[in-house]
Amino acid sequence: MIIEICANSYESAKAAQEGGANRIELCTDLSVGGLTPSRKLIRKVIAELNIPVHVLIRPRGGNFVYSEEEIEAMLDAIAFCKKLGCSGIVSGVLTSENTIDEKATRQLIAASEGMEFTFHRAFDVVKDPSEAIETVVQLGATRLLSSGQQNKAIDGIEMLKQLKSLSEGKLQIMPGSGINSENALGFKKAGFKMIHFSATKKDKGASNEAGLFEKKVIGTSDRNEIERIIKLLS
Repeated sequence: MIIEICANSYESAKAAQEGGANRIELCTDLSVGGLTPSRKLIRKVIAELNIPVHVLIRPRGGNFVYSEEEIEAMLDAIAFCKKLGCSGIVSGVLTSENTIDEKATRQLIAASEGMEFTFHRAFDVVKDPSEAIETVVQLGATRLLSSGQQNKAIDGIEMLKQLKSLSEGKLQIMPGSGINSENALGFKKAGFKMIHFSATKKDKGASNEAGLFEKKVIGTSDRNEIERIIKLLS
C-alpha cells in the first residue's frame, strides 16, 4: 500500500522519509487545511531528501474560488516546482457554485505536465460528487485526494468506495483526513491502494518569560506512528 505523508515542515518530511513513506505532500499551515509552502522550504526538501515530493498549490485559506491574479501566482509556483524537479502537484479550483472550475484546473494540469497531479480536498465541498469525479477524470488528473465529504475519511468510506468504483482504471482514489493506526487497516480491506495522513504529534513550544503570549502548539509528523501504520498494513 502506498503511504503519502502530509508534511508541514522539513522535520516532517524527514520523518516521512525515515519512517518508510512512499512520498510526501509538502505544505504549511495545516490549521487552515494546508497552504503552499515557501520556496525556501521546497528547495531544502528537494535538495536534502530523496523522498518523492508533491507540493500543495493553494495560495490562501478559505474557499477554492480564485481570482485571475491568484491563478497566475499558482501557475508561477507550479513552474518553480517543475524547475526544481518535484514529482507532483496537489491543487484544484472550484466555481462559486461549488463545481469543478474546468478552465482554471485545466490550466494547472497543463502547467504540471511531466509531474503527477492530485486534485485535492476541494472535492469534498462539491455539490455533486458523481458529476465532479467525471470532470476530474476528463481533465486528466492522476488522482483524487478525498475524505468522502466527511471530516474524517473513515466516516466517508462508503462514498470513497463509490468514487473508486466510478473511476476504476481512470483515476487513483486516495483517502485522506483523520487516518491513523486505529483505522488505516479499514482502507486496505476496502481495496484502496494508497492513503494520505499526517501522523502528527503536537508539541507545545516554550512560552516567553513575560507570559504575554499563549504557548504555541507545533505539529510535526511522527516517525514512530508512520512506522506503526506501515507495519500494520504490510
